[in-house]
Amino acid sequence: MISFLKGQIIELEPTHLIIEVGGVGYHVNIPLSAYDAFKSQKEARVLTHFHVKEDAQTLYGFFLPEERAVFLDLIGISGIGPSTAIGMLSAMNPNEIKSAIVAENVKQIQSIKGIGGKTAQRVILELKDRYKKEDLITESAQTSTISNNSLRKEALSALINLGFAKNSAEKVIDKILQANKENITLEQLIKQALKSA
Repeated sequence: MISFLKGQIIELEPTHLIIEVGGVGYHVNIPLSAYDAFKSQKEARVLTHFHVKEDAQTLYGFFLPEERAVFLDLIGISGIGPSTAIGMLSAMNPNEIKSAIVAENVKQIQSIKGIGGKTAQRVILELKDRYKKEDLITESAQTSTISNNSLRKEALSALINLGFAKNSAEKVIDKILQANKENITLEQLIKQALKSA
């Protein structure tokens, strides 16, 4: 299906945008968070989900992959349609939604327009375990990410200055950092990257 649209934003409202791609204007429903992100852009790449019902075909758009992923998780739950999922993403960002689900915060989820107590409990029941697993993976990766983040930036800057393309340099650096979970110095990282590239 349609994974993304890249083109010129012709109209932007808090609830939707119109993006022109190859002479065709696409009406895309968006959450409030995406509206804020697209405000500063004339040309944009809009991540999309094409939703088909008997009586309608609707495009939903997102700025971040996380927004779309949470949206798809939510519409997979009985009783939550795309409009409700967009409403949830307008009220809270993806991380806030995940945190509320993991913390089993029924009141916070129920405070969103269109979500009743039973639906809030169903959301928690169906997504809690998946998001808990994600949190564990993220937490274990975070310690190395924090220490490696500035190292990665410095190495990337050095490689770009040496004439490497940013994309290929990023891939090489990430591969080396993943292989070396223990500490690695900037000098070792750059040397290994130069050998690999």
